[in-house]
Amino acid sequence: TRDIAQKFNDRYGADLLRIPEPRIREETAVVPGLDGQKMSKSYENAIDIFEETEKKLRKKVMGIVTDSTPVEAPKEPEGSYLVQLYSLFAGADEVEAMKASYRAGGTGYGHYKQQLFEAMWTYFEPMRQRREALVADPAYVEGVLESGAQRARAKAREVLERVRQATGLGR
Repeated sequence: TRDIAQKFNDRYGADLLRIPEPRIREETAVVPGLDGQKMSKSYENAIDIFEETEKKLRKKVMGIVTDSTPVEAPKEPEGSYLVQLYSLFAGADEVEAMKASYRAGGTGYGHYKQQLFEAMWTYFEPMRQRREALVADPAYVEGVLESGAQRARAKAREVLERVRQATGLGR
């Protein structure tokens, strides 16, 4: 999209099309899946936050494969996808506490998985509630969609008119 808009603007000598800017935070550019790879439905390592029941989500999180480091041994938090996932849902202090606990040893991965599950469940709770409210009120959703479509059509007409004028394809 950026390339097309830039080429169009360069060719017709104006800023007719807005150049979209990426809005990806570096710390969330790649979210690890349940197996440590990039999270993806095609890898079957994704977590569907809206379809998972509490029990299913807990089972998925507790099923994350970890190494066989003994409970009492210190663990390296850097590179741990449990820590990486946890950092997406917990505050900085909580993440640092988990990292310190990793380094200190004496805590098993099951404890960290439980922490991750609780952080995820809590983080997504308002979104699950909002989704339930929207599913229960399809007329409201339809109204929002119609209103958005009207605004989008008006904006598209405006942009297309400028494009037609610039390209000489005006009606």
